[in-house]
Amino acid sequence: MSSVRVLVVEDGEPFRRFIASTLQKRPELQIICEVSDGLEAVQKAQELQPDLVMLDIGLPTLSGIEAARRIRKLAPESKILFLSQESSADMVQEALGSGAHGYVVKAHAGSELLPAVKAVLQGDQFVSSGLRDHHFTGVMEAQAPALLCPEEGLISHAPGKGETTHSHKVQFYSDDASFLFGLTHFIESALESGNTAIAIATESHRKNLLQSLQAHGVNITTAIEQGRYIPLDVAETLSTFMVNDLPDPVRFSKVAAGLIVTAATAAKAQHSRVATCGEGTSILWTEGKADAAIQLEHLWDEIARTRDMDILCGYVLTSFQRRRESGVYERICAEHSSVVHSETN
Repeated sequence: MSSVRVLVVEDGEPFRRFIASTLQKRPELQIICEVSDGLEAVQKAQELQPDLVMLDIGLPTLSGIEAARRIRKLAPESKILFLSQESSADMVQEALGSGAHGYVVKAHAGSELLPAVKAVLQGDQFVSSGLRDHHFTGVMEAQAPALLCPEEGLISHAPGKGETTHSHKVQFYSDDASFLFGLTHFIESALESGNTAIAIATESHRKNLLQSLQAHGVNITTAIEQGRYIPLDVAETLSTFMVNDLPDPVRFSKVAAGLIVTAATAAKAQHSRVATCGEGTSILWTEGKADAAIQLEHLWDEIARTRDMDILCGYVLTSFQRRRESGVYERICAEHSSVVHSETN
């Protein structure tokens, strides 16, 4: 393991010394800063961008859980490991739901701290012994792998062809700001109607969408926990069905159908719909894979025609790109039920 930069956040001096002495047993673990309150933890995480944040819950100024939420936004690559005397399942779930990867009860830290650090740095979830009979999920990370790799049996439960209503809209945006505004409005409308929304986007856009939805008053944390808002990484999603730079129809059908069935099950509306938005086709076009983008648009349209769903494909498109590649632009427009151009006000 290469050098790992660690930020320690603990207001008790004796336990801070214990953490330091334990981490010293692994020379690759380097404590770069120690702080004793939550607000300073957020500031240092933003400034230092550590690989690992070891975080207590009961902190002055700002609770560890609120600090974790802010750190997730300001230092998204930092792993978070809670060390707390609290051992209730509800507290552990709240901590993991804030974006943490692990939770160690202080009473077990002597034997569990280093194994927890190892697991968290490898991308695995770790909870203390005595809590492992409970099922815990994190807000952002826990859903995507299972949703992108559905069981074969899910496909048979997908709605068959019949009386369905769908829309497949493409919206061209002049810049990132208008792109995020459009997707925020699309997702917000779906959730307010009791439906489920899926967003397939880059990490930075998922982060900005989350902030934008929260700013609009959407209880996005609850929506994620209920499975009504499903944020997925666009590169990971594309990798599940792309073969030789083109979408494989069979693989796409399995992934998309399983995902949509799962999403529809979580909807609260009496006549539920699934709203899906993203930028996968836009990224393919930007990468010079115009044929792949058009084929993917066609596959999404085929899926939509058999289900009650709304699809919004977002493209950040400059006027120069539109003129230069007018043929691709026209082919993409032809795959959609409506075409909209938006600009930032």
